[in-house]
Amino acid sequence: MTVAAATRKVPPGPPRTAALGLLRKLAGDRLALMRLAGAEYGDAVKIDIGPKTLYFFNHPDHAKHVLADNAANYHKGIGLIQARRALGNGLLTSEGELWRKQRRLIQPAFQHKRIVQQADVVAEEAAKLVSRLRAHEGGGPVDLTTELTGLTLGVLGRTLLDVDLAAFESVGHDFEAVQDQAMFDMVTMGMVPEWVPLAKQRRSRQARESLQVVVDQLVADRMARPGADQGDDALSRLIVSTREEADPAVGRQRMRDELVTLLLAGHETTASTLGWTFYLADRHPEVMDRLHAEAVEVLGDRLPEFEDLPKLKYTGMVLEEVMRLYPPVWILPRLSQADDEVGGYHVPAGSDVLICPYTLHRHPGFWDAPDQFDPERFDPVRSHDRPRYAYIPFGAGPRFCVGNHLGLMEATFTVALIARDLRLAKVPGHRVVAEPMLSLRMGGGMPVTVHAAR
Repeated sequence: MTVAAATRKVPPGPPRTAALGLLRKLAGDRLALMRLAGAEYGDAVKIDIGPKTLYFFNHPDHAKHVLADNAANYHKGIGLIQARRALGNGLLTSEGELWRKQRRLIQPAFQHKRIVQQADVVAEEAAKLVSRLRAHEGGGPVDLTTELTGLTLGVLGRTLLDVDLAAFESVGHDFEAVQDQAMFDMVTMGMVPEWVPLAKQRRSRQARESLQVVVDQLVADRMARPGADQGDDALSRLIVSTREEADPAVGRQRMRDELVTLLLAGHETTASTLGWTFYLADRHPEVMDRLHAEAVEVLGDRLPEFEDLPKLKYTGMVLEEVMRLYPPVWILPRLSQADDEVGGYHVPAGSDVLICPYTLHRHPGFWDAPDQFDPERFDPVRSHDRPRYAYIPFGAGPRFCVGNHLGLMEATFTVALIARDLRLAKVPGHRVVAEPMLSLRMGGGMPVTVHAAR
């Protein structure tokens, strides 16, 4: 060993003898594992689990370095690598020049001008959700997660693909199956072959086949239209782009990968954020009262418009606080391509590096009473001196979420309309559990009863 290698600083962490217990924790409660690691060992932790060594960094400066300053050295890592089995090489999982090409292709669908033009569509879909929920007023429970998934798929279909996704009811269940498989692959370090006849793996294969049928149907329906490739939506742009591939099979695979990724990323994160919003608002009636009052004052009895976004100030702060406590993307795994130094610690090439917004957003060094739900902490007066990378609900750096503005508009309009007209109450006794998959979901959904606003 060279002198330089011998003096390289290594992060503290649990001993290798703890590997079995850590594997159980990784399988059973990934959020607790990350929180306990930070609480016991600090902002930089080396975790040896079986054949893997994980480097967990939990400081805004670390996040800035890995995600932004030296982003080229960090490709997508554990969990997302396994997700390629379901998502292929779409925008979420691809790297290098392919990713840059995909980003350039999809970016125009999220331009500010286009989002402004889609505000009416988003408001209409949110109003449809309110009508569906109102039909249950005074009746039995309704699963809010299912209703929110319907909303976000409706918005995704109309704004980004110019299609009606209502006919594709299986999409939400299909994505649950492929995410279950991706997390299983992560926990088992990819050591269980796909051919092993586990029920989980069978469901995943069936889900991938179902998603391929959905993609083929979407493309076929679009191609049957006059001027199928003349629109400014993402599907039109994909049709033009994939048609340029010399090999039709490559073009079909690219179309599949991009659409499956859009379908997943375009609906699940916003649905999760909205679910957590109404869960927390139900636990804090004073917050719901303020949301209701603001919506009545700003909107009256009309639908929201793009110009209302800055006026719905408290609604925006509530959503920011929800995404602090329950960030839609709870972990950002990376794989180092070359040796690096993060926070003074050596990171060898080929290392699995974890930046965890869930723990970073609850870091006591940057947040007062970090486990407390307090939307006022996002008042500009209180948040002006907070480190930029202490709050990264949409990631950071070159791979910052391309759809964040559309998602926030959708969430804001939906919260405002529901808060103005309705009260959603969690069914007593139902335990809401955070389920860290590719997004931070509500495991088992959330049954609610629907009441008129008061």
